[in-house]
Amino acid sequence: MILNICKNFGKSFNVSKRFCSSLNQGLCFNFTEDQLALKDAVSTFAKEEIMPFVSEYDKSAKFPWEIIKKGHAAGLINTTIPEKYGGLGLNSVSEVIIAENLGYACTGISTSFLVNGLAAAPLIIAGSEEIKKKYLGWLIEEPIVASYAVTEPGAGSDVAGVKTRCEKKGDEYIVNGNKMWISNSGHAKWFFVLARSNPDPKASAGSAFTAFVVDADTPGITVGRKEMNMGQRCADTRAVTFEGVRIPASQVVGAPGEGFKVAMKTFDKTRPFVAAGANGIAARAVDEATKYALERKAFGTNISNFQGVSFMLADMAMNLEISRLITYKSAKCIDDKIESSIYSSMAKCFASDTANQAATNAVQIFGGNGFNTEYPVEKLMRDAKIFQIYEGTSQVQRMVISRHLIKRVKENGSFFYS
Repeated sequence: MILNICKNFGKSFNVSKRFCSSLNQGLCFNFTEDQLALKDAVSTFAKEEIMPFVSEYDKSAKFPWEIIKKGHAAGLINTTIPEKYGGLGLNSVSEVIIAENLGYACTGISTSFLVNGLAAAPLIIAGSEEIKKKYLGWLIEEPIVASYAVTEPGAGSDVAGVKTRCEKKGDEYIVNGNKMWISNSGHAKWFFVLARSNPDPKASAGSAFTAFVVDADTPGITVGRKEMNMGQRCADTRAVTFEGVRIPASQVVGAPGEGFKVAMKTFDKTRPFVAAGANGIAARAVDEATKYALERKAFGTNISNFQGVSFMLADMAMNLEISRLITYKSAKCIDDKIESSIYSSMAKCFASDTANQAATNAVQIFGGNGFNTEYPVEKLMRDAKIFQIYEGTSQVQRMVISRHLIKRVKENGSFFYS
């Protein structure tokens, strides 16, 4: 039957030989030579410049300035900034390669690297030429960090709930409000800020917010103390207060009132990188747990020989590979300018859950040693949790996914065939 179908395929569907030959092409799961070289370079940097110092930074909670400086010199920070403004102009797939290899070493340190990309993304998407030249160029010229100031004490994943307000007076905006959990803020030279510009609570979010870029030393900006978090301890998160901060109208990112849209487009672009960091944790958990299972003996044999352990390892490996596939697909969709929101959320959600399960399993396989700080897996477990929270919780990602799913089925009658 199958043979007959193959013989009649061209005739039945009027398919040319040229088209038939293309059926044997298509998907490619291989990196380019340059991407393989990038992977090797990042992996080497992570193993030599990050991994030997991970425990020290975790215990001290010290901001990893020295590593950031080395990363900047090596060209591993600000990599998505276009060449026009001095950057490498790497695509999303290449940035995912960087993020997962840095995440394998330490997501506290990799977060400190990648927040620059989060802060730069809205400027790349919607900033004026003057803004891009000044602020993107600044990131390239000096080993500085920037921050993405959107989250507030009462508005995390609910970006439309942002209470920080701005009022236009002449050629300036006056900004007042409080931001919370702002990464890199204690060391940032500039902030991307989202504020409500339309006081009407019934106004559509798509037209009610305005985004800005502002220097961190602008009068009226106060940065709070470093928060002591469960995981990613060396990453710097703080509260940032804006009191009567005057921002020139020329510092608006995008059009006035379009800030919410800019923020959402930013998340679509950066969520695959967050997913990649989570995949780094999952990959490390798989490696550490497997090596330990091959060495640890119980009841006269290596624990890797017990089905209870080996099946856990198998599940960890399967989910890691599935997670990496959706992460790279989401990045490729961005690079190919294909609608990527649903895939960015799928990647972020699945990778976050995968990292948490992998880290938990690794601790379980290590047994009592897994609960001890002298072994690496308890840190993986602590570091993994935040991935289910920042840049949109796993619950919010499921909301985004279901919204796109329902829309596609309504419009096309199928998700699979759409």
